[in-house]
Amino acid sequence: MRIIRDYQFVEMADKGASVAIGNFDGVHLGHQSVINIAREKAAEIEAPLGVVTFEPHPRNYFNPGKPTFRLMSADARATHLRKLGIDLLYQLNFNSALSELSPKDFVQNVLYTGLDIKHVVVGADFKFGNNRRGTVDDLINFGKKFDISVTISPLITANLGEVSSTSIRKSLSDGRPNDAALQLGHWHRIEGTVVAGEQRGRKIGYPTTNMALDGLQLPKLGVYAVLVDVLEGPYIGNYRGVASLGVRPMFGTNSPNLETYIFDFSGDLYGKKLSIGLVEFLRPEEKYEGIDQLKVQIKKDCQKALSILEGI
Repeated sequence: MRIIRDYQFVEMADKGASVAIGNFDGVHLGHQSVINIAREKAAEIEAPLGVVTFEPHPRNYFNPGKPTFRLMSADARATHLRKLGIDLLYQLNFNSALSELSPKDFVQNVLYTGLDIKHVVVGADFKFGNNRRGTVDDLINFGKKFDISVTISPLITANLGEVSSTSIRKSLSDGRPNDAALQLGHWHRIEGTVVAGEQRGRKIGYPTTNMALDGLQLPKLGVYAVLVDVLEGPYIGNYRGVASLGVRPMFGTNSPNLETYIFDFSGDLYGKKLSIGLVEFLRPEEKYEGIDQLKVQIKKDCQKALSILEGI
């Protein structure tokens, strides 16, 4: 998968795709449906399969001071799209120039002149252009003018109702990762690079990997049964573990992070990229009277997590 960030400087080999357009935060079942329609069209017209998205997220761009809401970072989104077989990721720089384009200019300048898109697939609620003035009807009409065919994908529903990033965020905030997974079509994953911690876990027999959570909306703080993918380095592979997502209340005031104990693992993961899938919420964060009490609880957490993950 190749990543293109500027629609004004695109190699000929990276043009002419059938694309899905959207923010794709979470890459949930609705997003996957849009992508699959674009995939079918790509095969039909013998074109590359692409995704057009934006970075930063437009909501972040227009409201930089508001609390973060993102389910995944740009890197995590790219990892997931790569797994879906995307050939071209047009991760366009969202700036003042792009945000001020009228709906017509967006289609003409970006999709037609810049990327030479052949087919576009969007969800039924898609809005585009300055102040989100463009509708799916506008996209269809402008597409006819610039020889870009358009498909509108219907909204997808799951057991919990309409699939949406908003609903998924609510499930995660409530500590219901299973409900989030039903709409995502995969476990909610937190991806990041392992950073140096204070090695308290190592000292008590439970060495952990530490990952920052900057820029992400936090799921409910607490302890989770998790699936661990090591994405690079000599230990690439899939593992199981237990993770604490929170501020470590026993050890003063701290920024939230994700500490993961990987079962049956021994190796150095500092500086390596991991993807942690939240499978089940085990318990809230607690403050214990001492290290011995904490060790007893960690052992219980590990036993419970192993039982949950055994069949996965």
